[in-house]
Amino acid sequence: MQERFGRQYRNITAEDAFELTLEKGVAEYFEDVVKAGADDKKAANWVRTEVRSAYNASGAFEVEPKRLAQLIALVDEDVVSLQAAKRIFGELPGTTEDPRGVAERLELIQVGDTDQLTAWVTEVLTAFPKEVARYRGGETKLMGFFVGQVMKRSRGQADPKGVQPVLAKQLEE
Repeated sequence: MQERFGRQYRNITAEDAFELTLEKGVAEYFEDVVKAGADDKKAANWVRTEVRSAYNASGAFEVEPKRLAQLIALVDEDVVSLQAAKRIFGELPGTTEDPRGVAERLELIQVGDTDQLTAWVTEVLTAFPKEVARYRGGETKLMGFFVGQVMKRSRGQADPKGVQPVLAKQLEE
């Protein structure tokens, strides 16, 4: 089965194939996640980490393959961050909600709206004038600090990929 995985799933490593085929149930679960539409490498990463950990703790696959594939798609589409997806994964057992529903209930949907991102960035820059002056004075490593503060202010909802350009624009003004 390990050899077949190596041939059939082109994006996974030999180590992935080995780990995924140690137990028949894990191998079948992985294949079901891929059949449900998930990229093989991303499915392998999830099965080898979050799924394996949950499986070892409970002795069962508590999240259906289709729901895991839906969760992986939410990350791929930048609807939620990987960190948020891990939290959502932990919430899926014991509920019939789809991953998007859980994300909405927990307010984990990433906000990419430029107006909202601009508002959060403005709040952060207003709150940290000394750091703004230091950044403008050449301490560009403070960009990470500002991104972190925007993420904190947005309770993790700001899309980090969208925050940086807004920050850069406002810091150059």
